[in-house]
Amino acid sequence: MGIGVKDVNQHEFINRLAAFLKRSGKMKLPDWTDIVKTGPYKELAPYSEDWFYIRAAALCRRMYMRAPLGVGTVKRVYGGNQRNGTAPSHFCRASGGVARKIFQALEGVKMVEKSTSRKGRVLTGRGRQHCDIIAAQSYRRSKGKIRKKKKFVPKKAAKGASKAKGGKPVKK
Repeated sequence: MGIGVKDVNQHEFINRLAAFLKRSGKMKLPDWTDIVKTGPYKELAPYSEDWFYIRAAALCRRMYMRAPLGVGTVKRVYGGNQRNGTAPSHFCRASGGVARKIFQALEGVKMVEKSTSRKGRVLTGRGRQHCDIIAAQSYRRSKGKIRKKKKFVPKKAAKGASKAKGGKPVKK
């Protein structure tokens, strides 16, 4: 049984994968990454200089969990509320150009390919391998703390007392 992406903290995994993509130097960034907004509902460009790598890593994780993934799905996932002044807010999709360029950059690194059976893109074997290796490293660094689901355990009632409809204990 190997350690997979589902077994580690997602925030830590995404940051490590983004650092890996940046260190590799193979991923080509568009010229406009420092000035572009990620959607029409945004007022400012992202503050982080590494936002392109972080978004690419998040998309890799999402494709690992649930593939295939297309531009329309990414636009919907990263969408947000469009503020309209005094008028009510409405949902607005994110930028499709950003999603498309991230997919193209990941295809250039051979981590993602277009799906042959369905629309969208899927992780390649190499992409899954990189994700598994980074997840294992993240697991080792976190000292083996696996994310576990909590089980529901009902509280035990006091001995000899049962509750009536009003919530007060009734003696038998």
